[in-house]
Amino acid sequence: MFTLAHLSDWHIASRPGLFDLAGKRGLGYINWHRGRKRIHRPDILDATIRDLKTRAADHIAIIGDLVNLSLPDEYNRARGWLETLGAPRDVTLVPGNHDVYVRGVVGAPAGYWADYMRGDDGIVHFPFLRRRGNVALIALSTAVPTAPLLATGRLGKTQLARLLEVLEQTQGLFRIVLIHHPPVTPPRRHLRRLTDAADLHSVLAEKGAELLLHGHDHCRSVVWLDGPRAKIPAVGVPSASARAAHGDENAAGYNLFHIDGEAGQWRCEMIGRERDAAGDIREMERRTLIGA
Repeated sequence: MFTLAHLSDWHIASRPGLFDLAGKRGLGYINWHRGRKRIHRPDILDATIRDLKTRAADHIAIIGDLVNLSLPDEYNRARGWLETLGAPRDVTLVPGNHDVYVRGVVGAPAGYWADYMRGDDGIVHFPFLRRRGNVALIALSTAVPTAPLLATGRLGKTQLARLLEVLEQTQGLFRIVLIHHPPVTPPRRHLRRLTDAADLHSVLAEKGAELLLHGHDHCRSVVWLDGPRAKIPAVGVPSASARAAHGDENAAGYNLFHIDGEAGQWRCEMIGRERDAAGDIREMERRTLIGA
């Protein structure tokens, strides 16, 4: 059995300098002070990671938005937390929209976290592939800088074409697609959607996958996407640093997936762990996604 941990949306924040506050960062900093600083806390992230490390996961997938305003100190601090989780071989990272918050930092995630963002071929590019036993981790980037008040993501035609090839090449493995933005977004979150989600759906409907993991919405969710032979579970996860539930968002948590079997006879069980009202992280959900 292979155990995969899934966590996302740390939103590590640092105090910006005066010259950092132009444009979108200025608005983001105001939003942070109006409420987000009381929701996303480093001590809660520490507690989430401590609990995760007691679960003996074989691999950890981190699905973006490690930082808040894409400041150098935020990237450095996130690097420190990454190193507490494990060696780059055992931790796979995809960036989120907050990791490239403004145009000037598009290359920054690779500059700080490249060894967590490269495939088995040793090259930093998206999508990249990491094979661990009979599990194929296929990492995509939806991280693009956007205008103020937008938090959309995009894959683009080149990445989608390559995804088609990788899904074909990994037939017979348990293929897990890692992506920050969810593939399905409700109308109220239209300004935070994946803009080419329909194209992603088409690729998955043609080539299939066994599981898709995302973040971005800060809530626990499972939706089912069309595949060529069976539905594909697309699973969201809460922010790993959220002190408490907030609106539609859950308190801090993460998912574990127990994966076993072989092609045509896969089994996958999901366990959702989450911070409760007393501040303890405990099992909140357990369900079988694939198999009996």
